[in-house]
Amino acid sequence: MSTDNRMLTMAEALREAMGIAMDERPEVFILGEDIGIYGGAFGVTGDLYHRFSPERVIDTPISELGIVGAAVGAALSGMRPIVEIQFSDFTAQAMDQIANQAAKIHFMLGGALHVPLVLRTPQGSGTGAAAQHSQNLETWFANVPGLKVVVPSNPADAKGLLLSAIDDPNPVIFLEHKLLYKIPGRDPVPEGAIRIPLGVSKVVREGKDLTLVATGIMVNKSFEVAEKLAAEGISITLIDPRTISPLDMNPIFESVEKTGRLLVVQEGPSHGGFINEVIARVSESSSFGSLIAPIKRLAGMNIPIPYAPQLEKAAVPQIEDIEVAARELVKSWR
Repeated sequence: MSTDNRMLTMAEALREAMGIAMDERPEVFILGEDIGIYGGAFGVTGDLYHRFSPERVIDTPISELGIVGAAVGAALSGMRPIVEIQFSDFTAQAMDQIANQAAKIHFMLGGALHVPLVLRTPQGSGTGAAAQHSQNLETWFANVPGLKVVVPSNPADAKGLLLSAIDDPNPVIFLEHKLLYKIPGRDPVPEGAIRIPLGVSKVVREGKDLTLVATGIMVNKSFEVAEKLAAEGISITLIDPRTISPLDMNPIFESVEKTGRLLVVQEGPSHGGFINEVIARVSESSSFGSLIAPIKRLAGMNIPIPYAPQLEKAAVPQIEDIEVAARELVKSWR
């Protein structure tokens, strides 16, 4: 199949990345709930159980603390585990192993040991899964020194970033929006083991009137807005950080200096959210002097995600909200 037109879903791209890593490194294995014969709660592991055997695709008991603890021990012993937690919300059960063990061991032992562990987990609203299965917890993880935090927005990036995450000598939290699993991306997914380095932001499209920074599924919603407003003569630069820790701010600084306007969008709650870090860093930089309009942010409401569909939709930014904010920011501050 030609690389030029190979369109995969995010689930397919992630599965391909894991398969490549398992072919390359015998020490790579996957563990989690229902990832074997069932193929994963969202079908991401798929046929990997049959391709690589139950010894390398391990169905675990329902114990997130035990799953991550076993993975930390395996990583310290020279293995490279990929943990799948069914919903990001369930990482709360394992936060001691994630934040107090995996993230800190390398530093507490003076670099003598590494913890090459990847924790993959779906997050986000939009499936009617209610408050305990719909959260965006990236800010939790980004606030823990020692963890890298990846939030892919499309299949091609998801594959390349996951391969780099598996290569990394220390823990990486890999947060996948559940609504993106079955959607093909706009760009083809390269064949083979093509890596995308962690900590490098991506300029999705170039514009001159507004800098829009978004993460995860909000990148896709923002892209639709940018394409629509282009017909009105509003030109938007859209930037996807991809890795929120470490955070590459250089493309954001450069774009703000050109456009003079900044809109930041995330699905997670605004209070203490990742987008506030972007705003703070712009405010502390020389690019702040280039702003000709107040910085605008869009984020989820500071409430648990409701079950009712209309309330769930109202609780997080939608395409219409981004469109209104972008248009007002440009037209009100000429």
